[in-house]
Amino acid sequence: MLHFSQFEKSYFSHLVLKIDNIKIPGGVFWIKGNNGSGKSTLLKSIAGILSFEGNIAINNIYLKNQGVQYRKLVNFAEAEPLFPEFLTGSEMIDLFAKAKGAVRGQEEDLITEMGMKPYIHHPLGSYSSGMLKKLSLVLAFLGQPKLILLDEPLNTVDVESLEVLYRWINAKYQNEKVCFLLSSHQPLDEVKIPGLKQINIEDKKIKLNF
Repeated sequence: MLHFSQFEKSYFSHLVLKIDNIKIPGGVFWIKGNNGSGKSTLLKSIAGILSFEGNIAINNIYLKNQGVQYRKLVNFAEAEPLFPEFLTGSEMIDLFAKAKGAVRGQEEDLITEMGMKPYIHHPLGSYSSGMLKKLSLVLAFLGQPKLILLDEPLNTVDVESLEVLYRWINAKYQNEKVCFLLSSHQPLDEVKIPGLKQINIEDKKIKLNF
């Protein structure tokens, strides 16, 4: 499903990650690594946000050759999301839903399940970190992605919302075969997702534990 070809990412000539030629099959994967190991860098590269050497493909659609088509296949929720403070939550969701070609009414179910209705029309500048995180998760599930990337999805989210997130992930994978890459430094056994597989980042490379 996800194919790395001679991938290298450096900052100011300092090599951060190097992935020669690896194919990751469909599934739900938990990326483990110490702070500074490159988890966020990896996800942002896959999302097409960061430049890098080499190439990445989703189902034979290559980022550097078919950028627009590739980016329609992947959604990304950052660890610490930043949004324009003058927009409301509903305006942000409307913009993203149009860009991702979301089915009409899809956002309403997500907003309701994540408990955002009481403040969805408030300006984003008034949102707490937990509210912003919920918004980023809603955005990540809009449209018809083939791959959803979640960076530190357990941070700043309450227990009830985590249960909703786990249910969303399981339903998307089981019903639509949407694949997931989630990053965290937390123990794998704390995550309540059936069939979760682990990817480690060690010595600037990823190692598949399956």
